[in-house]
Amino acid sequence: MERDVQLVRDLVAAAPGFEDLFDAHVFNEDGVLPHVFFWDVVQETVASFLGGNKTDWQATLRFLEEQLRLDVPEVTTVVVTSFLFNLPWPDQPGYGLVDHLGPAMSARFGAIRASG
Repeated sequence: MERDVQLVRDLVAAAPGFEDLFDAHVFNEDGVLPHVFFWDVVQETVASFLGGNKTDWQATLRFLEEQLRLDVPEVTTVVVTSFLFNLPWPDQPGYGLVDHLGPAMSARFGAIRASG
């Protein structure tokens, strides 16, 4: 199994609030498309941060921080381009989530979005 697909499966195991989203994704996409799935992960994580759903945004951030620290290229690419880059911008609801990123994610976030 490719490392980016394993990342998705491991995330669902670590943050069970993503199970329904994962099942719908696999059904609709006829498999796992990590970058597409992570668009929804961002939306769910931000909604959770704002108090709007059952997904544990803190568990999600902890898991992604751990994964980023492993420095696996396929995993890093998904986390950086499909999660961090798609977080809210300073003028959008949920931007405060950025203040809760761990050191590895904060460094990557600052590198790809220096203006926030």
